[in-house]
Amino acid sequence: MAGMETLFSNIERYQRKTNAPLAVRMRPQTLDGFVGQEQAVGEGSWLRRAIERDALSSVILYGPAGTGKTTLARIIANTTHAEFVEVSAVTGSVKDLRRETEAAESRLLSSGRRTILFVDEIHRFNRSQQDALLHAVEDRVVVLIGATTENPYFEVNSALISRSRVVELTHLDDESVRELVRRAVSDPDGLAGAFVLEEDALSEIVILAGGDGRAALTSLELASQMALPDPGEPQPTAEAPVPITVEHVREANPRRGLTYDKAGDMHYDIISAFIKSMRGSDPDAALYWLARMIDSGEDPKFIARRIFILASEDIGNADPQALLIAEAAFKSCEVIGYPECRINLAQAVTYMCLAPKSNAAEAGIDAALSEVRNGPVREVPNHLRDRHRPGSESYGAYLYPHDYPGGWVDQQYLPDGLERGAFYHPGPRGWEAWRTEAIGRDRAGE
Repeated sequence: MAGMETLFSNIERYQRKTNAPLAVRMRPQTLDGFVGQEQAVGEGSWLRRAIERDALSSVILYGPAGTGKTTLARIIANTTHAEFVEVSAVTGSVKDLRRETEAAESRLLSSGRRTILFVDEIHRFNRSQQDALLHAVEDRVVVLIGATTENPYFEVNSALISRSRVVELTHLDDESVRELVRRAVSDPDGLAGAFVLEEDALSEIVILAGGDGRAALTSLELASQMALPDPGEPQPTAEAPVPITVEHVREANPRRGLTYDKAGDMHYDIISAFIKSMRGSDPDAALYWLARMIDSGEDPKFIARRIFILASEDIGNADPQALLIAEAAFKSCEVIGYPECRINLAQAVTYMCLAPKSNAAEAGIDAALSEVRNGPVREVPNHLRDRHRPGSESYGAYLYPHDYPGGWVDQQYLPDGLERGAFYHPGPRGWEAWRTEAIGRDRAGE
């Protein structure tokens, strides 16, 4: 009977693999077959050593789609001696998590066997679901592998982050994508040599993929279907392969956006041009680079975060309203999403371009941090110290500003050795300049 079950299980696995998408069929089973991500899982890396020694601690795999997060989890499942359990972040509930953690604790106590709990798209868990994992992760009842396309420092409970190691995966470089595609053309689990991929077709797949390995393999699979002869004609084999041309690739991917290689220079060049166009007060240029990112499917929250930063870094108190506009744009991306939030982003971008500019906030805090980190330890002036302690009557008088005309009195606030103007240098534009001038007039008694 056991032999029959094994036979049927093998047949079922074979059928599933045969009908699975090319990207699934080509998923490697070991680290030796894993392509790219040298900084995360290359020779000598913490993650590679942990997997090879079966000594993994909780880890959050963070990176864009198609970079190998789920593949790494499957490799761990194939190589570990621990029990490997997967919970869906889309359909899983707190009850499901508690059931699995209780089973893991029972397994650990009864047989000493560890449990690795894989949660794909962990950012989709709400706070209560994430909280349900805390004690199990902290007590090492389970070893958590969380995978997320969202920045875990924004989307994952900070308590879980502190108990895990974050490993960032990036979009694959072009050569890694090429290797994946070439391997899929010849591999028995892939196209098995029944097709010949022309070089310009390969280049087109790499461009369209933009560093997404899964997208590259999907493009290859669709292009191979376009290259198939009509029914009734001889079908491709390794002995009589059929060419896949660049026309087949384009036919399989009819909508071709402009290049936006999220793995390399193009991604960073475009976001850099976008930020510098807003800083340079050019709304036309900023809208163009915004459109390039939207058209290429960039996460709107990624764009909104950059606007949020610029609102303080390059505008600051020249126009304090800019920060509120940026916050509203970020919220719209969270609540509304594409396609409508493109309008909210465009409004925020044009506002940033038209706003007066000042970098006084950034320059001020950086100068103050430099003093704190590199300067001597400076004491709080006695008259500013807390009065709820014995001996405080000898500290000297603190002058309460509201007791004076204009709500201000000349008084030392900086530690000894530092003078007013050491860090903050207001810009000459907007609200900041107006308030600085008004304060100066008030203090001069004008």
